[in-house]
Amino acid sequence: MAAPLALIALLTELIAGYPDWIMRTIGHPVTWMGRLIAFLDKRLNRDDAEPETRRKAGAVALFLIVLIIGAIAFAVETALLLLPFGLIIAGIACSAFIAQRSLYMHVANVADALEGGELDKGRAAVAHIVGRDTAALDEAGVARAAIESLAENFSDGVVAPVFWIALTGLTGGAVYKAINTADSMIGHRTPRHESFGKPAAQLDDLVNLPGSRLSALLIVAAAAMTGGASAGGAWAALTRDASKHASPNAGYPEAAMAGALGLSLGGPRRYDGKETDGAWLGDGRRDAKAADIQAALNLYSRADGLLIAIVFVLAALTAIL
Repeated sequence: MAAPLALIALLTELIAGYPDWIMRTIGHPVTWMGRLIAFLDKRLNRDDAEPETRRKAGAVALFLIVLIIGAIAFAVETALLLLPFGLIIAGIACSAFIAQRSLYMHVANVADALEGGELDKGRAAVAHIVGRDTAALDEAGVARAAIESLAENFSDGVVAPVFWIALTGLTGGAVYKAINTADSMIGHRTPRHESFGKPAAQLDDLVNLPGSRLSALLIVAAAAMTGGASAGGAWAALTRDASKHASPNAGYPEAAMAGALGLSLGGPRRYDGKETDGAWLGDGRRDAKAADIQAALNLYSRADGLLIAIVFVLAALTAIL
């Protein structure tokens, strides 16, 4: 159990995020992973190959991604833990795989723009955190997109990496992030990646399963502690609507968030100019506003606080036992 690493990572990222000076100096681990994924995509994903051949090539690429990133992370973790205060240094390194602070800031930027009556600015802000087309979204569409992204990224940007770090240390956190990054780069159902990216998408679904369920439960628990939110509504939407989502994971935190805030999230959306049908999660209002984003951020902060408390208890038990 590597709960102490997860606790240090959570607190480090919450306080400092990923400092700009480090980004300017050495970049970010996700960008390093991205270069490897792009290289393998270019080398192994042949446009003239048959779909099954491309799927097998994608499986090979995914194996190499996990092997290379895992081996590097294991070597770094082993070396760090041999140093004085190595546990603290390794925990700080793990913070690069978590995005609780940056997620809050990105979503808050959307709320600030809408509160200032700047819809175009809100569209631009939400475009940084969602993959759908945002140019034609009205205020309600922008607000819903921001809240959906907050809920989904609470799962795969915070809870899931913390889960794998707590379970398997820096190595597990790095491998999780590599899989998640591979899915974001090659896991989409585009003509180029329909077959090649399928193994990455399937493995990402698998490794995100624990985090998505835990994040939904944290949102339900946070709703019970938050004025104006409904734990009962969150639980009802979670149990009724989560499985309606196209993703086997994203529907869980999104449905819980929708029910907690009395909203309906999801529904139809546009990607690359094409409208995609999507189930509505929750049975509340669809006309979300900036105030609803602020309410979602408040709920997110409490859910994140509960996550930190749980990891603290696990870390304490690890120290005692």
